[in-house]
Amino acid sequence: MMNQTAIFIDAGFLLSLGGHRAAGTTLRSAFTTHYEALVRGIVQTVKKNTGLNNLRVYWYDASKDGLFTEQHKRIGLIPGVKVRLGRISYNGEQKGVDLRLALDLVGVARNGSASIAYLVSGDDDLAEAVEEAQDLGMKVVLLGVAKSDSRLGVASVAEHLALTADYIEIVPNQLLDSAFTKVLEWDKNHSEKTSLIASASLETEAKPAAKPSVPTPAVMAQKPVIRPAVEPEAEPVVIYSSGGEASGYQGSAAYEQQELKVAEEIGAKVAESWLAFTTQSDVVELIADKPQLPPEIDRTLLKDCAQVLGEWKTDQQIIRRTLRGAFWDYLGKIM
Repeated sequence: MMNQTAIFIDAGFLLSLGGHRAAGTTLRSAFTTHYEALVRGIVQTVKKNTGLNNLRVYWYDASKDGLFTEQHKRIGLIPGVKVRLGRISYNGEQKGVDLRLALDLVGVARNGSASIAYLVSGDDDLAEAVEEAQDLGMKVVLLGVAKSDSRLGVASVAEHLALTADYIEIVPNQLLDSAFTKVLEWDKNHSEKTSLIASASLETEAKPAAKPSVPTPAVMAQKPVIRPAVEPEAEPVVIYSSGGEASGYQGSAAYEQQELKVAEEIGAKVAESWLAFTTQSDVVELIADKPQLPPEIDRTLLKDCAQVLGEWKTDQQIIRRTLRGAFWDYLGKIM
């Protein structure tokens, strides 16, 4: 087996973490990526840690019909980089990316082309491929982004994958800060102008209101139905510990005051970021499909929330409903 390294990068994973660090959101239009500096920095980090030369950087992403975009061509022209593309399905999900990565990882191990593989991903589905590569004599190292409040010490990595790998190393924060840049601050004037034009377009296209119907004598003779007033929701009750030093909320109130509050903030922030970089035609199209969100926006909401609350909390339906509701609420206030 050749005494050198090979680097396998899940682009969606890396760009989400780096973009969230720079711009506070995984929405790709909110940040720019300096691909040459990012790839060069990762290769240098691996060489510094191992002292070995690198065989190749494998870059995995997805595109419509698996075809190269201009961005993918640019990345593919970086020396030592091999771009491998999966497809984006009708509902916006990536297809074939993990499979390509797994096959390449095992293939490099089987051919003895590298002794150490550095894997930049957090997907649990890759655990079996990692074990297969290890059985063939290759050492597999996870290269992640540091997260101090995570038990694993890295962000968005499945525990099973972490347990399968030989060990975990960290991408330097300085590299992420230099490779990812927030596009610009939220442009309030652009957002308000876009939303106003979109609202006007919607009103123009709206159907004329139907003429009020004249009530029949039978309808007028009916007695009005008095509906009971809706009981207001109970306010969270603050409780205190017996020691008098800790405080909290009773029952489900703690959940509402913490996780749901964070989800509301994330939903509004994604809406704000999206509106700052879009056009009025996009807004009109979005509202026409309400309450359904485009896959890109929905995926951004879930990824951003997972960065803060973790994957398992984001999987809960009440969190997902809150995220999507907060997104629409923000647009409703602007428009």
